[in-house]
Amino acid sequence: MTVHFPFDNSYAALPANFFARVAPTPVTAPRLIKLNRALADQLRIDPDWLASPEGVEVLAGKRVPDGADPLAMAYAGHQFGHFVAQLGDGRAILLGEVIDRDGVRRDIQLKGSGPTPFSRRGDGRAALGPVIREYIVSEAMAALGIPTTRSLAAVLTGERVQRETMLPGAVLTRVASSHIRVGTFQFFAAREDIAGVKQLADHVIARHYPDAAKAEHPVRALLDAVIRRQAELVARWLHVGFIHGVMNTDNCSVSGETIDYGPCAFMDAYDPATVYSSIDEMGRYAYANQPRIALWNLTRFAETLLPLIDSDEKTAIEIAQAALGEFSDIFDTAYQAGLRRKLGLFTSQPDDAALAQDLLTAMTANQADFTLTFRRLGAAAVDADSDEAVRGLFIDPTAFDAWAVNWRARLGRESQDAGTRHQAMQTINPAFIPRNHRVEAVIQAALADDYAPFEKLLAVLAKPYEDQPEMADYAEPPEPDQRVLKTFCGT
Repeated sequence: MTVHFPFDNSYAALPANFFARVAPTPVTAPRLIKLNRALADQLRIDPDWLASPEGVEVLAGKRVPDGADPLAMAYAGHQFGHFVAQLGDGRAILLGEVIDRDGVRRDIQLKGSGPTPFSRRGDGRAALGPVIREYIVSEAMAALGIPTTRSLAAVLTGERVQRETMLPGAVLTRVASSHIRVGTFQFFAAREDIAGVKQLADHVIARHYPDAAKAEHPVRALLDAVIRRQAELVARWLHVGFIHGVMNTDNCSVSGETIDYGPCAFMDAYDPATVYSSIDEMGRYAYANQPRIALWNLTRFAETLLPLIDSDEKTAIEIAQAALGEFSDIFDTAYQAGLRRKLGLFTSQPDDAALAQDLLTAMTANQADFTLTFRRLGAAAVDADSDEAVRGLFIDPTAFDAWAVNWRARLGRESQDAGTRHQAMQTINPAFIPRNHRVEAVIQAALADDYAPFEKLLAVLAKPYEDQPEMADYAEPPEPDQRVLKTFCGT
């Protein structure tokens, strides 16, 4: 018998209250939109078989592959600050886990594969648009080098789903190092199921943080490790202008990967107050608020671990507060290090943070494009004659001129040659991001059954740090009439 998915399932071996066993709901006429062949190979799954009619039926949920143990995970979560004791996978089903070529355990999950016991009156399906968006943005994040879930495949189901209008149905096959969230821990803590929290913590330590098992206090080490990964992850989001859009605790992965690409977007003009999500009316998850929200989410995570940290609640709280108190330093260190690299600096000096902030302040006041400003700084670092390309991004170009005087003085205090600096800047300042107007144009084309723009955008975003002169238009910000200012939840 040929084993097409080399499943090695561990989450399904946890107690029954961790999930609900449920099979995907078959669909009528699945059709492959896109297969990530390189990722399939990395997962030790034959891409040619995945692209076959039998493989596409698996990707659509019409066929359950041998070795799968399909389940919907249980979790809770704070949604916009309000606690919901039971959420769970309402339109996603975990088929199982595989061990990839690097020995890393990876979840294989279908999003949009039908209702589960956690669907809460939903249809469990996904519309084509959100599937396209998640495929594009998650793969762009991977190419940018930012920890993320991945997209293995997107398929049409041959059925329509009812949203505001009738839309084509689709399924995304998502790959993650796990789908365990802060909300997963909250699910058990809310029920005062300390044994459940302990089993979950042990599972996470074994799966993601094996070094914590060797520590004197493994659960404290787990908390420290999750805090570090989240702090460093959010710093990297800010470096590329990414806005998650819905940083609820159920969308916060304890593995440190970016997960759940709903109303996410990348900034065009820099503004720390930028919000794209249509449901974030108060700006809770605005670009600049993301570090603060990450700490808020981690505080909720720490609360679930208190009974395991120490039997004395006061002592446990003190230990947790000390761990959480490290977040700001970890984040600031990562964030400032990235900003220095984006500015072409190789060493750390006391005035660097102010230098970076002065540029960001000028960019905000002058509606300068975030990605292009930093990308074009690379050429300006080599030759002041290239300043014009940066100046042109500012409403008042003299604002850049004034800042550049201090920047060049700072560059002059380092020994690196211009070529080395330029090369280093090009490896952290992308030329291409999945700009919102481009993503929306791809979605509209896909709704008309035209996937050529989807393929082209994916090809451009696969090499974000290369100039790709023939694709220069994809680096440009939107014209005023092309701006897409609102994105929406809902696969």
